[in-house]
Amino acid sequence: MDQRATPRQSCNLSLPADLVRQARRDTLNLRTKPEDRGLIDRAAALTGKTKTEFVLQAARRAAEDALLDQTLFLAGAEAFEAFQARLDEPPRPNERLRRSLQTPAPWE
Repeated sequence: MDQRATPRQSCNLSLPADLVRQARRDTLNLRTKPEDRGLIDRAAALTGKTKTEFVLQAARRAAEDALLDQTLFLAGAEAFEAFQARLDEPPRPNERLRRSLQTPAPWE
């Protein structure tokens, strides 16, 4: 298993300790249309998860994405120029990149 952290894995969004002490679990009730419920049921079963696990994972991912979209990164002029220069550099050759470039796209 690849142990490198993805952006999602490296993001640590957690509740304040006082909220965690108040309640280890909480209930979230949802009203759904039958077609949405069926879609969720099928997807959960396909991935081997309970409906609760599936919905919570999807909701957590959406919440993290929403919060990360609102994150502001501040950098001084020198740091920003260095960042831009790194982005403009061509990728360093490596075996994984070479294999990717030689593999036909699935739609071809």
